[in-house]
Amino acid sequence: MIRAHLVIAAMFVVCAPTFAQEPNPEIVRYIDTIKAIDNHSHITALDRDHDKGYDQLRCDVLPPAVGLPPANFRFNADQQWAYKTLYGFDAKTGDDAEIKNITSLELAARKEHGTGFYAWVMEKASLESAFANRTSMPPEMKAPQIRWVPYEDALLFPMNNGASKAANPDRRALFGMAEDLLHTYLRDSGFGSIPATLDLYLEKVVRPTLQKQKSSGAVAVKFEAAYLRALDFAPASLAEASRVYAKYAAGNPTSTARPTAAEYKTLQDFLFKQIALEAGKLGLAVHIHTGSGCGEFFDDSGADAMLLSRMFNDPDLRKTNFVVLHGNPPKERSVSALIIKPNVYVDMSVLEFYWSPAELARILRPWLEMMPEHVMFGSDAGPFGPGLDWEETILIASRNARRALAIVLSDMLREGIITQDRAKEIAQRVLRGNAAQLYGMN
Repeated sequence: MIRAHLVIAAMFVVCAPTFAQEPNPEIVRYIDTIKAIDNHSHITALDRDHDKGYDQLRCDVLPPAVGLPPANFRFNADQQWAYKTLYGFDAKTGDDAEIKNITSLELAARKEHGTGFYAWVMEKASLESAFANRTSMPPEMKAPQIRWVPYEDALLFPMNNGASKAANPDRRALFGMAEDLLHTYLRDSGFGSIPATLDLYLEKVVRPTLQKQKSSGAVAVKFEAAYLRALDFAPASLAEASRVYAKYAAGNPTSTARPTAAEYKTLQDFLFKQIALEAGKLGLAVHIHTGSGCGEFFDDSGADAMLLSRMFNDPDLRKTNFVVLHGNPPKERSVSALIIKPNVYVDMSVLEFYWSPAELARILRPWLEMMPEHVMFGSDAGPFGPGLDWEETILIASRNARRALAIVLSDMLREGIITQDRAKEIAQRVLRGNAAQLYGMN
């Protein structure tokens, strides 16, 4: 068994592109002129210290992981460049004193630029627009520069979640946040607890919540379900889902009545499809977290995008566009089989931090050879830690994505796979054109 893995690894090393040559200068120059659309970010409010809306399930409340962060999250040249570009500060070591200084410079810049702070940062990052994944939008974030992507996971879990909370400390914290958001959706719909029947829940809570989000400017909706359950959503009948709902309707999140795991999964599966159907009718894309996640207890096997194939292939959902966020690490290559479907897209968000531009180029290569029309830039910029808030991370992501694109497109050009004009077209599509078409921004 070990020998077989070694053979496969050796084959991969031999076949994988090396990208030894420098990128084509003309391709580099062209890529640097493109004003990008960021498909995925977690932009924080100007009042950063009191902002809890930048994510539905916030990693900062989870127990700290043991050990060091990935190499690219430690102080490096990209961070030095971001500090210099944003604040004119020449960081040398990233020690506590420098990070404290940078934090002060961040706050000063926010105060100096006020509501123009976002435009100031995005200009430096060469961005036209960014999609902010948030539970709600503060008034200073304005479209078309910043567009809203709200969360729907809370709607999947209307029953007592005690069994799931007991699974591990992460799930306890994450389900607590999801329940808080569900209470907000219920209150906004005029309910103190969940309605008595599934039909009423769909008619009075689920669909109105999405419709209200659409009317408030949402361009897509987001699921982080992999933090709460596996992505193995399956077909479920209305009759069975209604039976489960009616049986435990009194068992809303504050009750002690708990559905079995199988019963609750049936209800969740049914609700996921109904939300995806409504999103499609409203012209909202469905964003889904895939691949690795934060926390010491994250279920990596349950976050594989391939588990979503049944939903992607559901004929009823072909008018709903899905976006596989983060490219499904560490199984990025499998995404090539998904994006050939007419309603499935992928973005590279967070991969710019996990990997170097050369390694990101290797990840992008099969996607761009298979279906470049369904590949998009995304940053996942957000508050990663002291000295790495969304303003620094969005700059780094934009820079590294452009580097990676230049590397892979130059290599494909040298091998005669694409022409120079096609390389430029793909670059334009990935950085902005595909998103503009998908979200009707043309």
